[in-house]
Amino acid sequence: MKLHELTIKKANELLKKKEITAQELTEDILNRIDECESKIGAYVTIDKEGALKSAKSTDEKADFTDPLAGIPMSAKDNICTKNLKTTCCSRMLENFVPPYDATVISKLRERNAIILGKTNMDEFAIGSSTQTSFFHTTQNPWDLSRVPGGSSGGSAAAVASDECIYALGSDTGGSVRQPASYCGVVGLKPTYGRVSRFGVASLAATMDTIGPITKNVTDCAIVLSAIAGQDSFDPTSSDIPVDNYLQKLKNDVKGLKIGIPKELLYHEAVSKDVKDAVLNAIKVYEDLGCICEEISLKNAEYAMSAYLVTLAAEASSELGQYDGIRYGYRTSSDYQDLKDFYKKTRGEGFGFDVKWHIILGTYLSDEKYYDKYYLKAQKIRTIIKKDFDEAFKKYDFLITPTTPTTAFKIGESSDDPFKMHMNDLCVSIVNLAGLPAISLPCGFSKGLPVGLQIIGKAFDEAGILQVAYAFEQNNDYHTRRIKERMV
Repeated sequence: MKLHELTIKKANELLKKKEITAQELTEDILNRIDECESKIGAYVTIDKEGALKSAKSTDEKADFTDPLAGIPMSAKDNICTKNLKTTCCSRMLENFVPPYDATVISKLRERNAIILGKTNMDEFAIGSSTQTSFFHTTQNPWDLSRVPGGSSGGSAAAVASDECIYALGSDTGGSVRQPASYCGVVGLKPTYGRVSRFGVASLAATMDTIGPITKNVTDCAIVLSAIAGQDSFDPTSSDIPVDNYLQKLKNDVKGLKIGIPKELLYHEAVSKDVKDAVLNAIKVYEDLGCICEEISLKNAEYAMSAYLVTLAAEASSELGQYDGIRYGYRTSSDYQDLKDFYKKTRGEGFGFDVKWHIILGTYLSDEKYYDKYYLKAQKIRTIIKKDFDEAFKKYDFLITPTTPTTAFKIGESSDDPFKMHMNDLCVSIVNLAGLPAISLPCGFSKGLPVGLQIIGKAFDEAGILQVAYAFEQNNDYHTRRIKERMV
């Protein structure tokens, strides 16, 4: 196996035995990036000098007791990195260099992680395809004519093409799990509050979460153990103790009760191939001794509407700070007054999708329409949370497809925002309820990966990791990434 194909666990074993050095591992992955980037376009910023300097420093310390020490990783470009550009893939922040690290980055640096660079994303994390980046579109490593998903598509593509060992993404309505599904890797959205959001550009403050994207479930447990926990800089972070997720992984799920929401598995948008792959995964769990039953999330049909209203309203508020005075790009055109200045600055600085959501969100949260739309969406959100609470009184976990279809063609549905959002059908409902969920490969359709989503009770990340681990131990879908991808 080549160095860039290693998992975190395997690379750490070799580092501890002194069979490789952090510099050798980092140089090999930087070479891999040089080989792949013209085809994949996973990165917007690559910090070769900084990564090699960190690797050399880690080798000199010669302490690899932490599983992430000396392991090269990448971060989505909405996560602040000190002295390294963080653009949110928008012209508005094209040259922004943060003076501080996000808490998740600080935690990884304390463990001597090697930061390779920043990955491409949909502008300000609005999108499901990584086509709305100001810089370029990212291609799916399995089929270069298709999208990697979004908005953490660059992170997922980088992991799938071995341009890093693992990556961080952000998930507001499925933006870690959906690209993980399209790229055949593992992506986890923690419970809201499990991981600090300090230093991450906010999109929708009541739904944003930060999660790992990895090559397998074991690596996912390692990264989550490192980044989870309360943070005094983030008042929404929880003080619930963090489990040692790695120690919780067991290939034993006998007797667990799993519910399958029929409104999501049998929705008309879910393709036959995806549905069949998920049904086969359910059969695996039954063979392992789980009790699997269809259930009803009776208000699931309202989830997408509630999600879109919440997203647009909160995004329009969050993005208001980028006005060319306090933050961001400033127009160089002549302007008549302050209103004209804002109009030209924001008109030139934001892309189409961001402007579309700002306009929609401003309308939906206007005083005249607040009760009719935003308040109603929050009431639906409460009802959906109650549906999950009722389901978890009887079942330990819920299973759904991660996405209704496999990765779609670049350019497909780009002019239809509502159709594009249907890619988030099975994932955005989880963000409304603030629950943890993981996506992992469960099959293939016409050579493209299919993702399985496992949803757990709040703060039961250990549980969903164990259930995902048990499935992974009984198939080879996670290893086929290396054998069959296009690069």
